[in-house]
Amino acid sequence: MVERKIMNREDVRRALTRVAHEILERNRGAEDLVIVGIYTRGVHLARRIAANLAEFEGIDVPVATLDVSLYRDDLRARGQSQPRVQPTDIPMGIQGKRVVLVDDVLYTGRTIRAAMDALVDFGRPEQIQLAILLDRGHRELPIRADYVGQNLPTAFEERVKVRLMETDGTDEVALILDDPVDSDEE
Repeated sequence: MVERKIMNREDVRRALTRVAHEILERNRGAEDLVIVGIYTRGVHLARRIAANLAEFEGIDVPVATLDVSLYRDDLRARGQSQPRVQPTDIPMGIQGKRVVLVDDVLYTGRTIRAAMDALVDFGRPEQIQLAILLDRGHRELPIRADYVGQNLPTAFEERVKVRLMETDGTDEVALILDDPVDSDEE
C-alpha cells in the first residue's frame, strides 16, 4: 500500500475556514441556517464549520447529525447486508430553513442522494446546500458540491482516507493506492 498525504492539519483548517466564509457570503449571514453533518466524519466537520460561523458572525448555528445508512441504494454492492446505524439528531427542525449538508468526501454522489432522501423525512427545507472537504470526482449521479475544501481528481483504484482528530487522533487527508501484485509471483 502506497500512501501520499494530500492535506495536513493546517490545510484542513484553512479549507474549513474558507468553506465557512463562502457559506456566509452566499447566505448573507447565518440566519435560518442549519448545518447537518453526515456520519461519521461529516458530523465532526459540520461542528467545526459551525464553530467558524459562530466565531465570524457571533451567532450559534444549530448542528444536526444524520445517518443515511438505511437510505442507501447500494448496501449490497458495498458488502453491507446489516448496516451499522448511528443516531440521527435533528432537534431544531428544518422546515423552511437553509440546510447545509456536510460530508468529508464527495465521490459517486450516492451518499448525498441518500442524505437528501433522509432529510425530507424531517420536513421541507427552503434549500439544501452541500459542503464537502474533498471532491474526488467520478460521479454516478448529477450531484455537485456548493462548497469544496479541495478538488482532487483521482483514479478509480485510488482511495481517499480522511483522518480527523475526533476519530483518528490527527487531521490529514491521504491518497492510498494498493500495491499492484507483482506479475512474477505465483
